[in-house]
Amino acid sequence: MLILNTKVSQADSIYARLVLPYELRVNSRLRTTLETGEEVAIFTQRGTVLNNRDLLSSEDGKVVEIVSAKEPTYRITCNSAHDLLRCAFHLGNRHTVTQVADGFLRIHQDSVLKEMLEGLGATVVEETAQFEPESGAYSSSHHHHHGEHDHNHSHTHSHTQGPLAPIPARQRIHRATEKN
Repeated sequence: MLILNTKVSQADSIYARLVLPYELRVNSRLRTTLETGEEVAIFTQRGTVLNNRDLLSSEDGKVVEIVSAKEPTYRITCNSAHDLLRCAFHLGNRHTVTQVADGFLRIHQDSVLKEMLEGLGATVVEETAQFEPESGAYSSSHHHHHGEHDHNHSHTHSHTQGPLAPIPARQRIHRATEKN
C-alpha cells in the first residue's frame, strides 16, 4: 500500500491523482484507493485540510495530487455586497462550513439553510462543484501571501514541508467507504 505523509509544493512528475470530497479531505487518517485501484493511506496532523492541487509524497518519492471532488452545493449570490455579507454572517453564526469567493458563497446543500438564505434575499442555486471552504481563523494551516511590499520579518520558503505526521505502527484508519 502506498503511504503518503509528506506535503510538497512542487514535483517533476505526478504519480497519480486522488479525487476526494471535502469530508474526506479533513480526515487525518484515511485509507482509500487511487483512480488506478491502488490502495493508499494518508497520515496528516489533526486539523490538516487537504485542498485541491495539494501534493503529497511517499517515502519513495511518488507524488499524488489531491483533486477536490465535485459535490452537491449551493451557490449563494445577492444583489449587494452588504446582503452577501449578511448571509455570510448568518452562515458563520451557525458554524456552517462555507467557501467564500469573489461575489458568491458556496455551501453544501441543506434545505433549512437554503430557506434561511432565501429569506435574507439571497439567490440560492443548486450546483455540482468543487467545494473549497475557508479553513477558519484559528486553523493551524494558513497560507502566507506576499505582495510586492517590504516586510521586516524573516522566514524561509521550502519546497518540502516535511512529514505531516508520523506513520503509526498500529492504528485503525478511516476507510473512504465507512461512515463516521
